[in-house]
Amino acid sequence: MGTMALGAGLAVLTGAGAGIGIGIATAKAAESIARQPEAKGDIRTALLLGCALAEATAIYGFVIALLIWVKM
Repeated sequence: MGTMALGAGLAVLTGAGAGIGIGIATAKAAESIARQPEAKGDIRTALLLGCALAEATAIYGFVIALLIWVKM
């Protein structure tokens, strides 16, 4: 049972990784827009796609943690 709780806790940590990744990506996108304002639309599109994929990873980790927790 302790090992399953550890696994669930580690699965939830994917949310922290996603948060850090989205923060770094947003900072780089803001820097890129400041350097090249004419590319604002392309940068925003790439940023939103990347953020959506990172957030999906966090949600998958959360779902896995819930499944492990329910099984306990």
